[in-house]
Amino acid sequence: MKKLILILMMALMPLLLAAQQSNVVLPQDKGPDKIDVSAYPAALQANYKLFASKCSKCHTIARPMNTMMKRDEWQRYVSRMMHKPNSGISDSQGKQIFDFLVFDQTERKDKNPKAFFPALSDEEIDKLKKK
Repeated sequence: MKKLILILMMALMPLLLAAQQSNVVLPQDKGPDKIDVSAYPAALQANYKLFASKCSKCHTIARPMNTMMKRDEWQRYVSRMMHKPNSGISDSQGKQIFDFLVFDQTERKDKNPKAFFPALSDEEIDKLKKK
């Protein structure tokens, strides 16, 4: 199973990297770029700061803030981002970012799913790039 996930990640990585390194603007990018985490546990508030710092290097921070994903999708997404050149995300930081994203998904997004966007497929991103 791990080998299959690795093969899938390697196959999809060029497409994902191209989409994120291009000037394409996703619907998620136009959403809010801050989250009020004052009610989150202290450790997750710290994880939020790390997430905002690291993840805004390659794309708008609004993108993951406004995207709905399941736990396993967040895990794959964070793993892919960790392996991007110059991401500067260590294994322990990746775990902290993942923990924040899963908590935020449960506490904020799952309670109001219509306010957020599902993750876009590679085909949908390609269509946006052509516009």
